[in-house]
Amino acid sequence: MRTIKRYENRKLYDTEASSYVSLRDIAALVQDGERVEVIDNVSGEDITAQTLTTVILEEGKRGPVAFSAEFLHDLLRQGNAVLDSSLDQLRAGLEGVIEQSLQSVSKAARLASRDDIDTLQDRLEELEDTIDALVEQAEEQ
Repeated sequence: MRTIKRYENRKLYDTEASSYVSLRDIAALVQDGERVEVIDNVSGEDITAQTLTTVILEEGKRGPVAFSAEFLHDLLRQGNAVLDSSLDQLRAGLEGVIEQSLQSVSKAARLASRDDIDTLQDRLEELEDTIDALVEQAEEQ
């Protein structure tokens, strides 16, 4: 069994390899048949299930992950605690994606192209001409 410690800064440390690892590294270990145990370094709590759930979610972001109906049935049978944890992690991941998307949209909105600026200047000149013509008409009356 490979022991991984999670520190307060959320970094993961492989005690056997004496090095930090990523979620992708943990996925590779498991795919190679290694059993892992993830322990919270502060509380000593076993957080293996939560970490592996996060690994699955992260792997799902890289491409389609197909779960069989039987697997999903088994997962549901495990109880709501596993699902609640997974949903919380999924929610946190989605919130991160939404925040990044909003930042990108906000940045794009602030960056007007030269053509946009030229179009706005032309439109402003047209409006100024219209206002001048209306002022002249009002003064003639």
